[in-house]
Amino acid sequence: MKHINAEVITIGDEILYGQITDTNSQWISAELDKIGVRTIRKTSIGDEKQEILDILSEAQKRADILIFTGGLGPTKDDITKKTIAEFFNDTLEINQDALENVREIFESRGFELTEINRQQAFIPTKATYLNNAVGTAPGMWFEENGKVVISMPGVPFEMKYLMENQVLPRLRKHFKTPFIVHKVIRTVGIGESFLASKIESWEDALPPHIKLAYLPSLGQVKLRLTGFGDDKEKLKADIEAEAEKVYPTLGKNLFSKDNEELELVLADLLLKENATLATAESCTGGYLAHTITANAGSSAYYLGSVISYSNEAKMNLLGVKKETLDAHGAVSEETVIQMAEGARKALNSTYALATSGIAGPGGGSPEKPVGTIWIACAGPEKTVAKKILSTKTRLVNIQYGSKSALALLRKMILKEI
Repeated sequence: MKHINAEVITIGDEILYGQITDTNSQWISAELDKIGVRTIRKTSIGDEKQEILDILSEAQKRADILIFTGGLGPTKDDITKKTIAEFFNDTLEINQDALENVREIFESRGFELTEINRQQAFIPTKATYLNNAVGTAPGMWFEENGKVVISMPGVPFEMKYLMENQVLPRLRKHFKTPFIVHKVIRTVGIGESFLASKIESWEDALPPHIKLAYLPSLGQVKLRLTGFGDDKEKLKADIEAEAEKVYPTLGKNLFSKDNEELELVLADLLLKENATLATAESCTGGYLAHTITANAGSSAYYLGSVISYSNEAKMNLLGVKKETLDAHGAVSEETVIQMAEGARKALNSTYALATSGIAGPGGGSPEKPVGTIWIACAGPEKTVAKKILSTKTRLVNIQYGSKSALALLRKMILKEI
């Protein structure tokens, strides 16, 4: 079955200037994926007539569906509707359904319909009007030479309404699309290149209708299996069968077969053990606690945190010895071990995690450059510490230190260390 491809184009100078974030194209792509339509390109362009005409001409050569958002307002800088009409050698005429929708919206808000807002009801004669019940800008559907061009307002809640109630149902009827099925496997503690080498023979043996993508992030690499086919249930079974083949090779690096976040996997492990967790944070400044408590139900196993940013807090709240700080410094194996053990004792928890490092951008030295982070996990039987080297970017260091601490806890619970 032929793949149906889409291109998503967002229009607006404010997007190019970085004044607003384009969330529309990401959401649209995810919804298209659910109905078997593959997004092959996303483009952002300004409110320029020639830019719109050029992208219309170019995109029709490579995609079956073109989806535009933005530029449909009543003001002079909103030129999308007129430009698309020009592209299709069309004219704008009043659409009675659109006019009634605009009138109802204004009357419901206690306003009179002005001439400028009446202009919203003008749409190209070749377009199928898509009723926007939550806004005044109309949606428009064009068909030409087997291609579909869709134009929607850029306001996210209006766009989503049109997609869910008008566009997606029409696309399902218009195109016979294959099913697209994804499965995401999560790994930790192994870099992308090392992982690729480890599973190379398995990847090479994947059947043609199943593709593999590597999605690296802080301390983790996700493996996404994507299958295309006419039989959804068979496709799911095929993907599961291929995934089962690689699990033994991934070994201890595998932490989720179902795209679960590491903190959710840890929650299950802690609950099964009837165990509790505490944290002591210096360089991560509470981010580790935030990561844990962002999950509903974390109160069942998480007891609390001590954010000991200063040496005085480390000594007074966690019992870190002054001699340790004087001899080794706050960013050291010895200090982070005493922090973890102090937190475990202070909060009477089964396990405790601790972080101490140089988040940056200042404060580094040749011996301890920015990005040097010590993490530790204290448990019933022992305490383990590990040094990690991150980047010179503060937020990345905070996030990476937190994720690395969680990965260390997982190893401790599973008795892999």
